[in-house]
Amino acid sequence: MKTLERKVITVDTNSNQERKGIFKIRLASLIFFSLFFFSSMVVQAHCDTMDGPVIADARVAIKENNINIVLKWIRPENEAEIKEAFNLLMNVSGLSPEAKEISNKYFFETLVRIHRSGEGVPFAGIKPSGTPIDEKIIAADKSIESGDLTPLKEFVAKDKLAELTKRFERVMLLKNFDVNNVDAGREYIEAYVQFFKFAEGEEGHSLEHIGAAGHLGHLPWILSGIFLITTMLFGILYIRKQ
Repeated sequence: MKTLERKVITVDTNSNQERKGIFKIRLASLIFFSLFFFSSMVVQAHCDTMDGPVIADARVAIKENNINIVLKWIRPENEAEIKEAFNLLMNVSGLSPEAKEISNKYFFETLVRIHRSGEGVPFAGIKPSGTPIDEKIIAADKSIESGDLTPLKEFVAKDKLAELTKRFERVMLLKNFDVNNVDAGREYIEAYVQFFKFAEGEEGHSLEHIGAAGHLGHLPWILSGIFLITTMLFGILYIRKQ
């Protein structure tokens, strides 16, 4: 009888271990799926990298102590937050090298976060220098820099070239604006965004439309985060219970 009980206990123990093993595999799969989904939501762009145009303008603004240089990247209702971050930076950056580094980072992140929100895209942090950039984006940048659309043409279907050319010409028309004319700068950035989105295969929308939808752009990230956290919590509770 005792032998039978030992066998039953052994079978139950093995069964519990098997269930735990299966659950751990499922939990790992769910976590992996969550992380994959979360990371896949990152939009390919260069304005959220240390090498991108937003940070480049931020550096110039700091050097010249002129906030107008970066205001074109954000919507009017967000000016107060950017100006506050910029004033804080200028007030404390001279205290020490550490204060300068921290205040610069805070200003960069605030600027890029608000800019991305205005585009309807969640902010996932600023990517470091050297982050790989899509070839189409590099070609689009070269086209604007040189005033020649040729570098980008090979990446765009022939039936899209007429519209791409139209958007490119508007960018070039608005490019040489006065940096202290923020409205003109925003008009240029709107054309710039329209051009880049079309080059990447999107139709593009006005900044007003994008900004109105900004909060919706965060929804997939929020849901993914909730799913990941909930899965991990249930997994921990289950394992402790066993």
